[in-house]
Amino acid sequence: MNFKKIIQPVIFAFIGGLIALVGYSILSEKDDFSDNFRANELQSHFVNHVPEVLDLTFAANKSVNSVVHIMTQSMQNRNSFFYGQGSYPVVGSGSGVIISSDGYIVTNNHVVNGSENIEIILNDKRSFKATLIGNDPATDLALLKIEVEGLSVIELGNSDELQVGEWVLAVGNPFNLTSTVTAGIVSAKGRNINLLNKSYAIESFIQTDAAVNPGNSGGALVNVAGELVGINTAIASKTGSYSGYSFAVPVGIVAKVVADLKEFGVVQRALLGVSINDIDADFAEKKGLNKIEGVYIAEVFKGGAAANASMKKGDIILKIGDIIINKVSEYQEQINNYRPGDKINVTIKRDGKVKIVDLIFKNKLGNTNLMTTEVSSVLGAEFGVLNDTEKKALGITHGIEVLDLQAGKLLKAGVRKGFIIMNVNRMDINSLEDLKTAMNTNRGGVFVGGIYPDGETAYYAFGIN
Repeated sequence: MNFKKIIQPVIFAFIGGLIALVGYSILSEKDDFSDNFRANELQSHFVNHVPEVLDLTFAANKSVNSVVHIMTQSMQNRNSFFYGQGSYPVVGSGSGVIISSDGYIVTNNHVVNGSENIEIILNDKRSFKATLIGNDPATDLALLKIEVEGLSVIELGNSDELQVGEWVLAVGNPFNLTSTVTAGIVSAKGRNINLLNKSYAIESFIQTDAAVNPGNSGGALVNVAGELVGINTAIASKTGSYSGYSFAVPVGIVAKVVADLKEFGVVQRALLGVSINDIDADFAEKKGLNKIEGVYIAEVFKGGAAANASMKKGDIILKIGDIIINKVSEYQEQINNYRPGDKINVTIKRDGKVKIVDLIFKNKLGNTNLMTTEVSSVLGAEFGVLNDTEKKALGITHGIEVLDLQAGKLLKAGVRKGFIIMNVNRMDINSLEDLKTAMNTNRGGVFVGGIYPDGETAYYAFGIN
């Protein structure tokens, strides 16, 4: 036997095994290092991205004393076979937000509309009678005033900067449970839920999942800094109680409406003089549009701000000022910031080309004058000018339309919304100025004649001092 032939393979085998053992040890250590490195990296990433525990106590404490409980009483007419005719008191409740230390409070119009007595109960249990300064059905907002000084005022935030997913608090008095705070996030912005069946209605709601119930209406929606970002207004529910969706008027709209009501007693509504549509994929395909952006002008009214600026049917509004517009609700929200007579530039697209037009906003009567409540408050109505197309369809040459009715002479006389006043004591009416003149020169008995959109003619009479 050759010893050399036997030992040589054994030596080679031993060396090969040793190399394999060393190699495995090195690779094993490398894998352990890689695993440890990845674990440490993930742990570091996790630690660096874990949010701090959300503390909403600051926002709650900062805002709760600025939210009030509102109790209302109105008289409801009764015409019953069993109980006969008459009236009985109806009690309601809601919430409001203190916006000045000298007693101005904002709430929803539907909380106080038609009320004969309004009582404000502060968070410290003090109670005051309130006066209605003005209301705006188009945004469902109202401004109240109580005679007191040194109130806790809420700080106004910026609803334009509010982000979807941001935490918010709803502060109010649901089911008469005073000073209730609930939390949620902003679910969406610029929501139009077809809630306000009013002329010139503006719906660009903040949608949240903060629990809101009957009694929360008019209360505060605040951000984590305790700043007011909206007025809680509505819920989406089949039962009448909260089921996951609530809606608030953005504070940007609130601030403009409140400023107008304080200064003029009526909202100064700027109008572009157009009818507009949202643009979606189907609409874009139908109209041959190569991009889904902006809002589509379906009609331009003669004599309006848009017509005077040479805007046309089929133009696409891309911006109001510097703000990008992609929904009708966004358009409404931005237009709300202006008053008749304000100058603004509007970015439009026409035949694929972008251009900027300058225009001056008009009011609902077709001029740039600021509105007053001199006639509107007595008659209890809002009025609008008719365009030539509307007059032609009705077969008339003059008249102004009753857009909305509140407590006043016209409502008591039986006038319904939509009535077109054509003459007052045989004087033709074609503008609010005509109506003012007629009312100022006809004291005592007033005889009003006109027509409804369905062609029904009607006449009403009432007295005026």
